[in-house]
Amino acid sequence: MTVYVTDQDRALEFYTEGLGLEKRIDYPGPEGRFLTVGVAGSPVEIILWSHEPAVGQPIDKRPGLDPGPLFLESDDLRKDFEVLRQRGVTFDRPEPEDYPFGVRIEAVDPDGNRISLRQQRRPNRADG
Repeated sequence: MTVYVTDQDRALEFYTEGLGLEKRIDYPGPEGRFLTVGVAGSPVEIILWSHEPAVGQPIDKRPGLDPGPLFLESDDLRKDFEVLRQRGVTFDRPEPEDYPFGVRIEAVDPDGNRISLRQQRRPNRADG
């Protein structure tokens, strides 16, 4: 997945120090810096790609360039929410909300990209 950012250093700080992801690749390539992060123990990588915003439009409002929300799963979203909030992560609402399949909230990176944080509802033992 690619996340478009205007400042790769600022984005790297947010995704590693804020969200707790790990830096994977940081290569100064001929077409620009190739920078990736990922969840520890997962092979999936997120590219933090440098891209200037359109004049007068934040990145998340440019048609065709917003890759959509990034989804991160949590085993205890309410606990993780408190940790992330203490690290300075900004959210779209004051608290995680329950929904039919679990708990959710969206964080917002410094460029306005949405990161959807989810916890799936665990089946009740009585449910089978």
